[in-house]
Amino acid sequence: MALSLGEIAAGGGSRLRRQLESGSYAAEEYVKVLSQQSDGDRDLQEHRQRIQALSEETAQSLKRNVYQNYRQFIETAREISYLESEMYQLSHILTEQKGIMEAVTQALLQQASNADRDDPALGGARRAASDPHTNPFLPLSAKDSTANEEGRQRTLTTLLEKVEGCRELLPESPGKYLVYNGDLVEYDADQMVQIQRVHAFLMNDCLLVAAWLPNRRGTYRYDALYPLDGLAVVNVKDNPPMKDMFKLLMFPESRIFQAENAKIKKEWLEVLEETKRNRVLSEKRRLEQEAPARAPPPTPPEATNPFEEEEEEEATPEEEMVDLSLEWIQELPEDLDVCIAQRDFEGAVDLLDKLNEYLGDKPVTQLVRELRAKVDERIRQLTDVLVFELSPDRSLRGGPRATRRAVSQLIRLGQSTKACELFLRNREAAVHTAIRQLRIEGATLLYIHKLCHVFFTSLLETAREFETDFAGNSGCYSAFVVWARSAMRMFVDAFSKQVFDSKESLSTAAECVKVAKEHCKQLSEIGLDLTFIIHALLVKDIKGALQSYKDIIIEATKHRNSEEMWRRMNLMTPEALGKLREEMRSCGVTTFDQYTGDDCWVNLSYTVVAFTKQTMAFLEEALKLYFPELHMVLLESLVEIILVAVQHVDYSLRCEQDPEKKAFIRQNASFLYETVLPVVEKRFEEGVGKPAKQLQDLRNASRLMRVNPESTTSVV
Repeated sequence: MALSLGEIAAGGGSRLRRQLESGSYAAEEYVKVLSQQSDGDRDLQEHRQRIQALSEETAQSLKRNVYQNYRQFIETAREISYLESEMYQLSHILTEQKGIMEAVTQALLQQASNADRDDPALGGARRAASDPHTNPFLPLSAKDSTANEEGRQRTLTTLLEKVEGCRELLPESPGKYLVYNGDLVEYDADQMVQIQRVHAFLMNDCLLVAAWLPNRRGTYRYDALYPLDGLAVVNVKDNPPMKDMFKLLMFPESRIFQAENAKIKKEWLEVLEETKRNRVLSEKRRLEQEAPARAPPPTPPEATNPFEEEEEEEATPEEEMVDLSLEWIQELPEDLDVCIAQRDFEGAVDLLDKLNEYLGDKPVTQLVRELRAKVDERIRQLTDVLVFELSPDRSLRGGPRATRRAVSQLIRLGQSTKACELFLRNREAAVHTAIRQLRIEGATLLYIHKLCHVFFTSLLETAREFETDFAGNSGCYSAFVVWARSAMRMFVDAFSKQVFDSKESLSTAAECVKVAKEHCKQLSEIGLDLTFIIHALLVKDIKGALQSYKDIIIEATKHRNSEEMWRRMNLMTPEALGKLREEMRSCGVTTFDQYTGDDCWVNLSYTVVAFTKQTMAFLEEALKLYFPELHMVLLESLVEIILVAVQHVDYSLRCEQDPEKKAFIRQNASFLYETVLPVVEKRFEEGVGKPAKQLQDLRNASRLMRVNPESTTSVV
């Protein structure tokens, strides 16, 4: 550990890294030795910089490794998903191949039966050989096949009586019978922990899963029912202690079950596949029996009704059969399941469009209704997945374009209203999240700039994407306007909380409102004007700010009036006088020079000058906030402020006895009436666009308030 600084410097970063990574490294001893061997602060600073550089290099290396591992994880997940879909397709292909082999066997048996009819002697020998009562060498299962069919149906009825809640969901039918049943243990697919014990009943067309009732032996509670058409079974590789498991896939979920041993697991896999295959074959046979062309109807006897023949001719086309034996129609439900599982939404909707086009001009028969029922179930599943894609629980990154895929497919499915609602709800959550993630800076104006940029940019992007997605659905535009108003209310809440609730100055509030208006005008690029909405939402807060600032000016004016001595101002230096001239010129008082005297004297009272600057500043900031709804509030506030100063001058003229001071007061009154009030009136008219009668009356009046000559007080 005791290394000199020269050795550390010569060794470079690699030696320092090895030293810090060594197992015998002790921080306290290292710092102690380093402090003893250093020549001063400079050596310690250099060593600190080397350690800091090594720290940054290590951090960058960790970031690269994490990013690389994350990319590999994503690629691995994609490969797993791809392999899983491939295995599912492979299982489907193998099932079809086994079905074809079974069909070939059935065809050969049919040929043999035809040959028996041609040769009675050979047929009789074969029937005798296959008769379980005359041939003692046949297995016992073959002899009792008929009894087994009846027994299995009775067993199904007996077993289902032990399952609570399945009578209504599983009505008895002549062709339904029990194929296999047994106890299983269900495991969680993610955590691989035991969930519950179940008993599964496999019938020739569905699979019933029932949960054990712990306090009632031999009795079960209904859990789920899955048709075999939408069920896929997948073998799960043994991974001790997890073994003898298999997975059932029922879009959009999957469940994992564990058998008692490997033999029972194998039986379940084989019986499930065999039952599914038999189900497909029986369905095909039923379709083939119903699909052949019908024989021409017999010629009806002559009828006395001349309209009967016409009615029959019109009824004939509706009774025509629809050919549903096409391969793509037979595989349509399974193809839809595969597309939904692989998130191929476009492919699924293309298949639905193809089916609708094929059945568009066909009559609605019983077979078509059954096919429609199966397809409608897949449409509901597809709609649920698309709805989940647009839910706010999903990631909101990627902007509005990330929702285009799901929105377009929902519109193609005829769900434009739902697509519009979900799209706007998704964007509302995104805007709300973006506003919440903004850091509240120390400067209010800086935060408002960021808030306006984030909100109005998001609103503009949402409007453009909405116009692209719903170009052919004009009925949805009203929903967007309602949503925009709601989003604007959310923006104003955040805006007011930062600007008005924190009691910012009127000048800061005016600048913030000006920034919001400028950003709001950007929406006019797409023909959307929300200025009136932001005015309506801000009018209450702006009125409160104007009245609050008016009260502050009135209180300050009254305080100065109480200390008024009616003396000329002495600014002491030419610089101060020049600064005052600039301030008055910026307020619009261009004739201020006639009130300046020799040296640095001003022939006006400090109270009148301060009142002039404060009133003009209030007017300028208020005009930045002005819109028509604030006209009377601003006008009344100005009148109240001016009245305070005018009443004070009027009262002073009545009470003052000194001729010189009285002349000075008249000079200040002349400045108020002839200079300040015209400037206020002119500036108000320029900012508002129309004159104010109240200000004209105030200026034209020689005195604004008549005070009782015998009184020495003035009421304000």
